[in-house]
Amino acid sequence: MYKKSAIEIRDLFLSKKASSEEITKYFLNRISKADPKINAFLSIFEEKALVKARELDKKLKEKKPLGKLASIPLAIKDNIHIKGEKTTCASKYLSNYKALFNASIIDHLIDEDSIIIGKTNLDEFAMGSSNENSAFFSCKNPWDLNSVAGGSSGGSAAAVASRMTPLSFGSDTGGSIRYPAALNGIYGFKPTYGRVSRYGLVAFGSSLDQIGPLANSAKDIALSMEVISRPCNKDSTNFRLPEENYLHNIPKDFKKIKIGVPYHFLENLNKNTKNNFDRMVDDFKNLGAEIIDINLDILKYSIAIYYIIATAEASTNLARYDGIKYGERAKNTSSLEELYSLSREEGFGKEVKRRILLGTYVLSSGYQEAYYKKAQKVRTLIIQAFEKAFLNSDFILLPTNAKSAFKLGSISNPLDMYLEDLFTIPANLAALPAITIPYGFDNSKPLGVQLIAPQLMDVKLIQYTILFENLLKTNEKIAPLFDKEF
Repeated sequence: MYKKSAIEIRDLFLSKKASSEEITKYFLNRISKADPKINAFLSIFEEKALVKARELDKKLKEKKPLGKLASIPLAIKDNIHIKGEKTTCASKYLSNYKALFNASIIDHLIDEDSIIIGKTNLDEFAMGSSNENSAFFSCKNPWDLNSVAGGSSGGSAAAVASRMTPLSFGSDTGGSIRYPAALNGIYGFKPTYGRVSRYGLVAFGSSLDQIGPLANSAKDIALSMEVISRPCNKDSTNFRLPEENYLHNIPKDFKKIKIGVPYHFLENLNKNTKNNFDRMVDDFKNLGAEIIDINLDILKYSIAIYYIIATAEASTNLARYDGIKYGERAKNTSSLEELYSLSREEGFGKEVKRRILLGTYVLSSGYQEAYYKKAQKVRTLIIQAFEKAFLNSDFILLPTNAKSAFKLGSISNPLDMYLEDLFTIPANLAALPAITIPYGFDNSKPLGVQLIAPQLMDVKLIQYTILFENLLKTNEKIAPLFDKEF
């Protein structure tokens, strides 16, 4: 069963070839055996999952209507609220916090009869690219247990790659879905900003964050997007678009499709990644697509722009953690000011403190004009550069990761870590939909290549990804260590 996609597992249940309880117990058992090697999960909802499974078995027996995700086990990144369960954001600060309400996507997932099996590990408050910033333990890569799973949604990616769950959800602020998905050899999708409700997602960078799915199959990405992209009146940034069908009318070929490639921006790729990327370009050519050289040289500024805007928004969003309203509170303090400062000092990790300091600096008097406002102007130029590129292109092709998963602890310089996000950040700055496709290997570890589409072209992007998957079978590789029953 671990080799099956989410859709195949749902059909297994609906055809009565396996009960929901059997499916749920199977994956709970797999988690109990595999996760101690990986550390993908922060909490498991065994009792609740089995109760839900028995309810679904009863509904099927009584021939009651069942949802699109019926009996599909899935995992949720631990910065998305589930009522009554802990939302720790992998931080000591929130280690005792239980959510008082469901995020909108959780309500959508429950309405469609999915089984939420647990919450996954991440870099603290989603700040990081390796999952090494978790306050509890680092998540490991299923392809190499000595390497990182990527971040910040490393737990969600590793859970899917090791087949502990067929589907998971994460958040993407600067590549936090796509980058770990690439390192783990799976699909990861960042929707257009505003396509999916952010209500109930713990905020990091409010103008950048988006919730999205991770899966072993592009069709599973499509199915999950049909569910989570429903309108939400609780999120002012949500487009509230009518529901769309992602799985019907899949195109038959790539003829008349134009794919833009910013070759000059890719000149410094290492040899293995460059050869892998060129092979994918050749595949698209052979499938009938036209490849166009586009100018996106302005993307070389994206790292600097992102780390000004994102940290500024983070310092504002994290100001609410004061040790009073919720979260851990420092003990034996003698004043309110001391309570504030000590609670934050004891609760936040090193990377979170670094970003708060940087964000507060760029927003401070005398520096806001020099840094933050200037960064917003360059962000506008990046948006305009993409708009110009899309005048002649249907999609833009970029690598997702410049190299395969690096060893745990091997990057100690924060600036070197930030550079890992070079190819994923632009889509967040420009609010574009982007999907990473598992494609190729470097040193026996996965690489990913991403397709980026114009705003609101999410359906078209996913449908052509499904076509690519169907033609080239990009979803067949499983991490050898976990390609077995446990």
